[in-house]
Amino acid sequence: MSVPRPNPLLSDRDVDFQLYEVLDTAALCALPAFQEHSRDTFGLLLDSTRRFAREVLAPTYRPMDTSPPVFEHGRVRVHPAMRSLYANMVDLGLLTATRPPDVGGQQLPLTVHAVSSAYLMAANLSAYGYLGLTLGAAHLLEVFGTPWLREQFMAPLYRGEWTGTMALTEPQAGSSLADVKTRATPAPEGGYRLQGSKIFISGGDQDFTDNIVHLTLARIDGAEGGTRGVSLFAVPARRPEGGKLVPNDVQVAGVIHKIGWRGLPSLVLNFGEADDCHGWLVGQPGRGLACMFQMMNEARIMVGLNGVATASVAYQESLGYARERPQGRPAGIRDTARAQAPIIEHADVRRMLLRQKAIVEGGLALLLATSTQADLANHAPDEAARQRAHLLLDLLTPIAKTFPAEKGFESNALALQIHGGYGYSSEYLPEAWLRDQKLNSIHEGTTGIQGLDLLGRKAVAGGGAALQALDEEVRATTARARVAGVEPAWSDALEDALQQATSLTLELGARGMAGEVDSMLRHSADFLELFSVVAVAWRWLAQAAAAKEALGRNAAGDARFYEGKLAAAQYWFAVEVPRVPLLAHLCRTGEDSYARMHPDGF
Repeated sequence: MSVPRPNPLLSDRDVDFQLYEVLDTAALCALPAFQEHSRDTFGLLLDSTRRFAREVLAPTYRPMDTSPPVFEHGRVRVHPAMRSLYANMVDLGLLTATRPPDVGGQQLPLTVHAVSSAYLMAANLSAYGYLGLTLGAAHLLEVFGTPWLREQFMAPLYRGEWTGTMALTEPQAGSSLADVKTRATPAPEGGYRLQGSKIFISGGDQDFTDNIVHLTLARIDGAEGGTRGVSLFAVPARRPEGGKLVPNDVQVAGVIHKIGWRGLPSLVLNFGEADDCHGWLVGQPGRGLACMFQMMNEARIMVGLNGVATASVAYQESLGYARERPQGRPAGIRDTARAQAPIIEHADVRRMLLRQKAIVEGGLALLLATSTQADLANHAPDEAARQRAHLLLDLLTPIAKTFPAEKGFESNALALQIHGGYGYSSEYLPEAWLRDQKLNSIHEGTTGIQGLDLLGRKAVAGGGAALQALDEEVRATTARARVAGVEPAWSDALEDALQQATSLTLELGARGMAGEVDSMLRHSADFLELFSVVAVAWRWLAQAAAAKEALGRNAAGDARFYEGKLAAAQYWFAVEVPRVPLLAHLCRTGEDSYARMHPDGF
């Protein structure tokens, strides 16, 4: 049986480095929206979430993983710890931390909120999932809801009295939202009556709050086919009627038994079996997806953070284990009278730990840079700056969602490998985190969908304006790195890699404009991989620059920390960046082995 070892979840030193030495997050306080804040107020939120995550939330992870929700008598009963956990998370203020005061918020930067949330995700991602989904639902109603919807549904969500979900997927449609069949019929008394089924609805039922609001896609009777005929509705599990809540004909039809995220139920929901499911239109008819993309994009950032957090907690666990676990002796030592060495002294273990570090800290850097663009997109002082930030946010979102999930799974597998035979056992936690991580590459659009989105929409949008903005950001980083004394070859390699990515994008975009859509998109997954390598290299170069600057200030007490940053940056440029030409070659030549493979050939 494993011996409990305090797990920091994320490295506080790395988080502070990323926020204040790499990004200068405190500079956001110069924006009017954040002028009431400072590094001190940021620290208050960080300190409270760190303490709660480590002392309260993390100990509940294993019990919730081993005792998943139960479906009984038509309702879902979740782990009893969730009642107090949810109330405690609400008390931390994370539901409204980034929202304006008029809805009860503190208007903190999303960048600070993101990293604070990452501690909770690392501690118990299922428990945090309820909060993250509720925040997304409430924010959607805040932006698109009528005053009545904001009062009736948004307010109790933000107060933590109810929870929220996004009810998009249907059994026959999957990710193809153009095939949504749930019907919405105008009701004589106002609003709509809904009928249909949804599947894979995370948090779709629970027993620790009085109500759940499902943000639901449906098609109004007579609407056109395809995505243009899809509208968005607020559908509560219990509707307000006569001053009280009454059942709203939303039935749980089944529970999906997942390999990971076991504390957050994934459900099949039926609406309107008794023709008494009431829903209220959110936004304009036929504009449901346009509204829903706000919540979906926020959820994609959340999934990316989950990927980083899940990889981080496993990395911290394997690092602690490697420092403590004695086994064997250094190469060349055969004297068995010598004490065994901790396995961290073995080169291959350090190889695996360094790859984890490069993925985890590179992924966190990418998510924080993306979150900073979200802060600027919403709050920069002029329209041009906001528009530029929106372009970068759109470009980075599919990368920030996918890289931590895909490479995070690899990182989690390395954590299990470092534990050896113990990693293969359920008595140790790496196997559970590995199960959790796999779902992140599926949640909120699979990796394949993210690749299509990046190449087919985001990278070519505005005639390449987003790529131009990214090029400006990268050149600012390489200039900083050169001044700081970072290895010049790294800056050269990053600029060359981005140039290759840009040229490839223009070439593939031209194919699409010429009607050669299959040729353009055939290797969209490789295109996404290529851009992930480049984006994380950009963030590692920024970390290397900050580390060099600190060493130049004679930060002797922290020298090992900064040297570790430089070693991880070296690793990324030596091992990952050289893959860019191969990935570009696959995209450019349209290598067709799987494309021409006949289904019967498998």
